[in-house]
Amino acid sequence: MAASDEVDRIVDAWQRERPDLDFAPLQVLSRVGRLSKHLDRERRSAFAHAQLESWEFDVLSALRRAGSPYQLSPKALLQQTLVSSGTMTNRIDRLVERGLVVRGTDPRDGRGVLVRMSDAGLTRVDDAISGLVSAEAALLGTLSASDQERLAGLLRKLSLDFD
Repeated sequence: MAASDEVDRIVDAWQRERPDLDFAPLQVLSRVGRLSKHLDRERRSAFAHAQLESWEFDVLSALRRAGSPYQLSPKALLQQTLVSSGTMTNRIDRLVERGLVVRGTDPRDGRGVLVRMSDAGLTRVDDAISGLVSAEAALLGTLSASDQERLAGLLRKLSLDFD
């Protein structure tokens, strides 16, 4: 018999109290929720180790993924981070103050602005992603590579309607 966890205990109690309901969704989504809390804790730890807040990581990682010279327009950053333009302006201002990004004029359009990651920003985001990947690998350590691939596929299928 498979080991039981806290979700099994919760579902068993609900089934006892409300046998008229199908608690199958809780078997999946309660576990996803609980795992999300563990993942959030690991992410905060990886970001803190790199001296970043999660929102700083979001902006810097968008710049890092853009490739050298690690720059994007504020509009492109908005699209990747899903925040309002006012929020993005505030975030860019704060990153500039910390020396993690610089604002510059877009050479293709003198009226446009580009946000470029500084060397300090590159160091921080690379430290954060290294720590994050290591922590996430540890969270998945009890699953084989094929189980991880199968789980990723199922979660992708579930999330397609939300993206």
